[in-house]
Amino acid sequence: MIVQSADTGNPHFVILQTDHARMSGHLAQAFGNAQFATLNPREPVAYAVAHHDEGWAELDARMLQDPDTGLPYHLTKTPLPRIIETGSGSPDFNEKYHPYSGLLSSMHTYGLYHGRYGLSDKVFIDLIPPQFKEQVTALLAGELARQERLKARLAADSVTAGWIVADFLFTNYKLLQFFDTLALYFHMVHAEARAESTFPNVPRAVGDDVTIVIRPIGGDDYALSPWPFAGHRLDIATRGRYVIPQPKGTDLVAMMDGISYSEQRVMLVAG
Repeated sequence: MIVQSADTGNPHFVILQTDHARMSGHLAQAFGNAQFATLNPREPVAYAVAHHDEGWAELDARMLQDPDTGLPYHLTKTPLPRIIETGSGSPDFNEKYHPYSGLLSSMHTYGLYHGRYGLSDKVFIDLIPPQFKEQVTALLAGELARQERLKARLAADSVTAGWIVADFLFTNYKLLQFFDTLALYFHMVHAEARAESTFPNVPRAVGDDVTIVIRPIGGDDYALSPWPFAGHRLDIATRGRYVIPQPKGTDLVAMMDGISYSEQRVMLVAG
């Protein structure tokens, strides 16, 4: 669950992890132009991006309440045992669609604990308390085993063998991280608090990465440079529900069921 920041006294926009991932998928589908290569292979990569948080679906449906806020637990405040429970769910889900989708999803799970394979300085595995280390170690060992199994399956097919070449595979992993973190830019922070930000390691092609800068330019418009999408404008939306803190012990499932979904829309433009 993502509980977006809000000014004091204002409701928070609460987003399911699966809805966050769907917006990431919309970004993936629009990616590519004369300067940025389109997704390859398109469908397995786009599917993994759009479903990279599917393992959170069951946990989000439970709407566990954070006693400190009166709201559902925010992504980064979710109790660690519950986070660990989500780890293999997304790769399981994606593998059923395509082994390459499962491979990228597994890398995403593993990477979240290991600084996104060096793309981030936030190394979550170093922060795991000792009482949970064994559980996390087992989760990550399982994902490494899954990756080897899926790579062997893909290598056995002449059509897919090239997809697991190290540089090619890591390019697609980096694209997944870009779509995820760009969506998080909008989902984590309310509009009035968003500022210029950078996204390093965005592939234009295999072996050719750039840093993309995003900046608010007024209203719901945001400029990206260099521009990585088709066309010159991209209208994207996320659904969620506006929620105020509730008394401790509130049945958030019943409460949230009574709140209609709203949309937050933004326009991305070449800048």
